[in-house]
Amino acid sequence: MATPVPVLRLPKGPDPNSRGFDPNSPRFIALCRTSIPTSAAAESDPQQLQEEQHARSVLRESFLRCLLAMSNKKVRFHMHEKVNVEATFGASDIDVLNFQVSDLHTPIGVQKEALIRSQDVISFTFDV
Repeated sequence: MATPVPVLRLPKGPDPNSRGFDPNSPRFIALCRTSIPTSAAAESDPQQLQEEQHARSVLRESFLRCLLAMSNKKVRFHMHEKVNVEATFGASDIDVLNFQVSDLHTPIGVQKEALIRSQDVISFTFDV
């Protein structure tokens, strides 16, 4: 007699309008929430809301340009517990949750290729 194989059933398929996740799901809320909540004053004043959205878009564009400038450059990551590591920056995923790096120099050795979780990084610097 053949051994039965367990079936993994996902609770809900991806929603094509929300980048693969239901916007009300715990996963979406945990991974894709905004880091800066809209101020209460901006909700009542359309002009202030527009200014706040413009400021956010400028900050996002600056950050993405910074990531682009870091490509194939030596980067020093300052992480929690006063750990500093150096690596050659490769890329970031679309949600900026992970950084792909090469030749990661850590206190315990060198890793040829690695992913660094952005939640573990306090700041980073690179030479222009």
